[in-house]
Amino acid sequence: MKKSKRKLVIASGKGGVGKSMLCSALAMLFAKTKKIVAVDCDADAPNLAIWLGLDPSSAKRERDKTIPVIASARPEIDYKKCNACGLCVKNCRFHALSLKNGRPRLNQFLCEGCGACEVICPQKAIKLKPVQNGEIKILNLKYDFPLISGNLFPGESGSGKVVAEIKKQAEKFKYDLMLIDSAPGTGCPVIASLQGANLAILITEPTPSGFSDLKRVLEVVNHFNIPWSLVINKWDINPQLSSKMEKWTKSKFLGKISYDKQIFKAISNLTPILETNLKAKKEIEKIFNGLKLRLD
Repeated sequence: MKKSKRKLVIASGKGGVGKSMLCSALAMLFAKTKKIVAVDCDADAPNLAIWLGLDPSSAKRERDKTIPVIASARPEIDYKKCNACGLCVKNCRFHALSLKNGRPRLNQFLCEGCGACEVICPQKAIKLKPVQNGEIKILNLKYDFPLISGNLFPGESGSGKVVAEIKKQAEKFKYDLMLIDSAPGTGCPVIASLQGANLAILITEPTPSGFSDLKRVLEVVNHFNIPWSLVINKWDINPQLSSKMEKWTKSKFLGKISYDKQIFKAISNLTPILETNLKAKKEIEKIFNGLKLRLD
């Protein structure tokens, strides 16, 4: 992995297992010796800024920047041309169109912007129009690296497209290492996050659902032939399963983090883990040292 610009993705099959906590800490540690760009690719619920100590409800700061994302489309119907044949309604697989009072009507919350209605309309009465479905925020941090995050607007579709736009903005910065906080699961935003990655750090918890979902996201990682390592968070809530997962991972095992209620108190006060004296801080630093060896 000896490339001048590398991308490290922190991913998980399950939500709430510590992706953003680990990503924020690793970004702060790497920033001491490398040029870093931190990227929050969970467009449905971005929270990496919180783990880096930024208050999302605070007023917009002068150096921050917001960029609109137009990565979706929605049909507009010209009723002067429409003869209410109903072909658009019959061919909409998402059931976003229906006939009411002899006219096709759109339910924008069901529409995926696929364009089938535009193609099928014999009267050429339907045209897809681009819509803003999200926004990207570029935040300047006190840790000498920028944070690029984005969010999908409520009711809009296309989180994977928003993630692709977030990564495009991140590429405009000079960096040695891009740290990407992926969404949980295995859907479009995760696939978009993993594309082009040099290494995936998979993080999970020792629960049956955590182990099962880890295997699911691993299928996606292996599909893209991405090298990976595993971190087990809250390992001590189930030491027996943690040991089983560690043996299952073999040489891919990178480290583990203990469960600590004080972590939640720290984040509620917008205090990054590395600015505490918690046990998790030392455990993440140990993971970081092991990760450096794998990256060199």
